[in-house]
Parts: sequence; structure tokens; C-alpha cells
Amino acid sequence: MRGGTHARWVVGAVAVALAATACGSESSGGSADAGAVLSASWGDPQNPLEPANTNEVQGGKVLDMIFRGLKRYDPETGAAEDMLAESIETSDSQNFTIKIKDGWTFSNGEKVTARSFVDAWNYGAGLKNNQRNAYFFGYIEGYDKVHPESGEQTADKLSGLKVVDDLTFTVKLTQKFSTFPDTLGYNAYAPLPRAFFEDHDAWIAKPIGNGPYLVDSYTKGSQISLRRWEEYPGDDKARNGGVDLKVYTDNNTAYTDLLAGNLDLVDDVPASQLKNVKNDLGDRYLNTPAGILQTLAFPYYDKAWDKPGMEKVRTGLSRAINRKQITETIFHKTRTPATDWTSPVLGKDGGFQDGLCGDACTYDPEEAKKLVKEGGGLPGGRVTITFNADTGSHKDWVEAVCNSINNALDNERACTASPIGTFADFRSRITQRKMSGPFRAGWQMDYPLIQNFLQPLYYTNASSNDGKWSNEKFDDLVDRANRESDPAKAIELFQQAEEVVRDTMAAIPLWYQNGSAGWSERLSGVKLNPFSVPVYNEIKVS
Repeated sequence: MRGGTHARWVVGAVAVALAATACGSESSGGSADAGAVLSASWGDPQNPLEPANTNEVQGGKVLDMIFRGLKRYDPETGAAEDMLAESIETSDSQNFTIKIKDGWTFSNGEKVTARSFVDAWNYGAGLKNNQRNAYFFGYIEGYDKVHPESGEQTADKLSGLKVVDDLTFTVKLTQKFSTFPDTLGYNAYAPLPRAFFEDHDAWIAKPIGNGPYLVDSYTKGSQISLRRWEEYPGDDKARNGGVDLKVYTDNNTAYTDLLAGNLDLVDDVPASQLKNVKNDLGDRYLNTPAGILQTLAFPYYDKAWDKPGMEKVRTGLSRAINRKQITETIFHKTRTPATDWTSPVLGKDGGFQDGLCGDACTYDPEEAKKLVKEGGGLPGGRVTITFNADTGSHKDWVEAVCNSINNALDNERACTASPIGTFADFRSRITQRKMSGPFRAGWQMDYPLIQNFLQPLYYTNASSNDGKWSNEKFDDLVDRANRESDPAKAIELFQQAEEVVRDTMAAIPLWYQNGSAGWSERLSGVKLNPFSVPVYNEIKVS
């Protein structure tokens, strides 16, 4: 069998969901200039731009531009398609033989080989390298030696990875994982050049990849300048001369700069501007379905949130939130109240189950008060929702959520909002386990599989399980789903796992988020992929 099986169901659903909405605009103020550079808003990444160390949106944007992996997710349909992979073959969904295409190089001229992948994966998995995405290598044999749960690592290489020749390597997993090939478009699995290992500090200062863009300069906290790599061997070459990603600590400022002609592209229109955006930009505004879910996460490392009965308190808070009113008044219907923990872009066949949350996500003040009381009350008598203030998109809705909770519980001090200045600082506090109450959590899918909405977020010690929630029943159902080769049966098991999330209210689902973008008259061909990220290489500049 070649490739996986689940993705054939999932990506078809994504394609149907996205086909209903226009993906972009071809209007332009003049003829395209292939050498022209565009400017776009950006947020400072939390971590260095290492493929296995980036698990947030802003860093991911850059990696998508400077790297290409074994697979690539089609920018319109989300389908996992071969990129550097010539073939990925398996007879048992546990042992894979991967052949890569010849003729690929990094932008420094070094050839991309099987070793480029194997070395990168070994580095990403290693405990001593402290990579945020190490968990994605957890199914490869030998992970327990290179990344033990306790103590020091006893091996530097995953025993399940073997280089066969320059263009071939094998992967042995610890269990069957039928969709493993379709996860390989995620940036954690990108190849790395020898320069990464030989002069790591220099590489961090100016990353070298194998994608359609190369890094010209990078000043953390200010700007990264990417330029078209003229010798790029792929068929998705850049149609512009480059992109200057400029750091903004407030998306309202970015939007103002766009209107003033000082910026070409904003890919997250602030909530406060949504009522004006059509008048401001006309057909230079895009609003499309995306695989994004907003939730409130909880710090389960704080015993106050992990004691018996707190599932009732969390469910009570969920029932105290008037999602319909907030999405209509704050977001002007660019958000949809969430009824499960995935995304409608997956479609029914892909695992989305409208209404799976049931009453637990239905606004009911009386039930909210009852559940909070039955669960022992709010820890310390109140909750504080923490969020990052730099995008300009969160303050209004967090305050609206708190107002809804306060009204439902008849206590004007039950909920307060606590802003943290920058996204990087916000993420640092989360990863350092410094949260004492619920905090904003947005999930943008890494790949269009129901597994990706559940396992990275809720599986014990998973890479993005920021609250450190743990449930043996959930873990077992996910393991069983991953081993299942029948897509329908696998999805059913994942949905059973999702029911465990619901019954304990591991996180409160708020709303499904559309991707949005606004751009200047200089640009044409602007579109967002199913992950809500601009397809930068297809943008034309006049």
C-alpha cells in the first residue's frame, strides 16, 4: 500500500468545504512585476525558526516559505501530495520505505539526501535539543531512548530510522499508524542542511532551507526579509521577488498602515475593523473557511483546576458563554459558535460532528450556576482569562466572554481579563506552566486530519498539550484509532476520544474561525490556504 488511507476521506471533505468560497482575487492595479517585493504583517515567533521547534502560526509562516518536505498540503484542497517524496511504501502501516526525488538542493547548494531527513528527525527527537515538536517523532522506534520520560537520553539516533542510500531511507514505527505518510507535510519533518549542525548559531541567525524563498536578513522583533530563490527546483516557484514580514505588536496598527499605503498585506483583520473592512477595501478583502478553532484551555498542573468536581465547573463556565451573541456582535459572523473540538472544514466524512458538544456548549445561565455550584465553585471565587494583547483581536472577545460569565453567574467579579503584552511572552508563560486560570488557546491545524485536532492537544504529554491534561481512556482510543486502517472505523474511534474531552470539558470550545486577509492595490492573486496562511509564492505584485 502506498501512502495513507484516512487522508483520502479527509482532504476530499476539505476541498468541498473550501470550494463554496472564493479563494482570492486576481484584480490588480497593473501588470505584474516578477521582481517586486511585497510587505506583510507578522508576529514575533516564540522560538528560533527551527522546523522541530516551531509549533505556532507566526514561525510556521516562515517555515512554509523556506522549506519543502516529503509532502505538501495543496493550498486549495488541503490534500497531502508528494513533494520531495518520490514514493512512500508500506505493506503493514508500520514499516515504511521512503524514496526522495533527485535534483533537490538547499539554497546554499548542498544536495538534499536521505541523510538530510534522518539527521533532522534525530535532532528533532533528541531530549537534549529541547525541540517543541519532538513529540511528533514519538511513534518512531527508539524514541524512548533519545527522548525518555525521565532521566538523560541514552541514544542520539532513533533506531527506527535507517539510511539505505542517498535517496532512500526506512522508518520503523512502534505500532501501526496508517496516516503517518500524510503527516509528513508538517514542518517538523523538514530536511536540514549540514550547516544547521556545523554552525548552529549562524544558521539560527539566517536560516537555510530548500523552499521557494531564502532568508536575506532577519532582525528578531523587527523584520525578516525573504527573497525569491532563483534556483529553486520545485514547480511552485515564487511569482514575486520576495516578502518582507514586518513585526506588529498591534494588528490595528498593521491595518492602519495597510489603508495608508505603508503595508501590502494583513492576514488577520482585527475584530474591531470587521464592521468597516468591506467599505475600506472592497474586493481586496478575503474571508474564507479555515481549520482553526478557538478554545479556553486550563492549567491542570494547578491542583485547583484538576480536583474532583472541576469538570462540572468547567462545563458550567462553558454554558455561561453566549457564543451566538459574541460571534455576531464582536466578530460580525466571521466566526461560528463551536459545537465540537475539530473544524467544519473536515466535513462529516473527515470527522467533524456538528453538535457533538451538545448541551455542554449551549448557553444556559441557570444550568451554568447550578453546575459551578455542584462542582465546588470557582477556584478562589473567580476566574481570570489570560490572553496576548498584541494582535488587537482578542481583548474585545475576552471581555465579552467575561461579561457573559458574570451575567450568567450573577456576579460581576466572577471573571476578569488579564492581557499579556506580546504573543512571545504569552507563549513563554504557557510553556513555563505559569498560568493559574483559563487562557486563550487557538488551534490552527497542522494537517487536515481529525487526529491533528485531538492528539497534539489532549494526549498525555503531547507537544501542544499546554494545560497538561491527561486521561488514559482518551489516550487508548487515540492509539486504537491510529492503528486502524479502515478510515470510517478510525474516525469513529477519534470521535469517541472526543467525547471523553467533552465529558470532562478538557477545554472549552468557543468558535470556528475563518481566515481573513486584506491587501493593497499593488497585489493580485491573494489567497489563503486551508490553514488560513497566505499562499505567498502565488501573490503577484504590480
